[in-house]
Amino acid sequence: MELRKDYVLDRWVIVSEGRSARPHQLHPSPEQEGVDYFAQGNEHLTPPERGRIVRNGGWQMRWFENKFPAVSPEGDSKVKTHNRFFTFGDAYGYHEVIVETPRSDKQLGDLPVEDIEQLLHVYARRICELEKDQNIQYVNVFKNHGVQAGTSIVHSHSQVIATAFIPLVIQEKMHAMKRFLSCPYCHIVALELQGVRKCFENEHMVAFTPYASRFNYEVWIFPKAHVARMEDMNFGACADILSKVLRKMTEANLDYNIIVQYGPKVHDFHFHIEVCPRKAIWAGFEFSSGVVINSTSPEDAARWYRGEL
Repeated sequence: MELRKDYVLDRWVIVSEGRSARPHQLHPSPEQEGVDYFAQGNEHLTPPERGRIVRNGGWQMRWFENKFPAVSPEGDSKVKTHNRFFTFGDAYGYHEVIVETPRSDKQLGDLPVEDIEQLLHVYARRICELEKDQNIQYVNVFKNHGVQAGTSIVHSHSQVIATAFIPLVIQEKMHAMKRFLSCPYCHIVALELQGVRKCFENEHMVAFTPYASRFNYEVWIFPKAHVARMEDMNFGACADILSKVLRKMTEANLDYNIIVQYGPKVHDFHFHIEVCPRKAIWAGFEFSSGVVINSTSPEDAARWYRGEL
């Protein structure tokens, strides 16, 4: 596994050839057919547990190292440059799987709000735990649901990839925030609370379709108060909103990615969760220009979430 930087851009790639050997239940080989690697009773098919949530004498959630990791806590976390243009290092980090339910017939959107709240707690715990490694700069927490979103195992699960660098998108957002006298996201939340793109709201959280949505039916979930770290937000309120969003995803049978974004260590930020449905496929224009063509307006998407369409 190796970390490589683009010749001139601050864009990183992880070269991890072992990832190609991971099982794909959506396109299984004969020996993989019908095997639920994450089901209760198949614990021996996964690496040793790093933790679990116990319920009714069994496990409700469990997490462990990814059997086919993209990164590994081995080697040197520092990067080096040869011949000006070749910047590289070991792909240092941790790659974990969080199995969200022992049941094979349930996806995250089918689970009760209490279970989604528990999962959010696990997310925050893994971030705090993995940050104890001084080499770790950021802990990426995400979920892929459906083939268009990049999932390979059908059983409901999330992933955690802790890296020795802060992702470019987080760096860009933190840099952009510094151009304002106060947190711009606090002002955005205040505006969207009164606007046509608001989808759901409770006392502590709000969900809205972002003004320049990249994905059809993209939705962001923000705390109303300024909260930089995930462990400081209201878990119950966030789970309530996320559950409503995911039930709409299930209703429409949409593949999606869930992306958690928080303030790395001592940096300021405004914690939020992005839910990105993968209804449309990006093509040549998107990749050549960096500009996304979205065929569903955020305003219509918000009306759909609110049940008005």
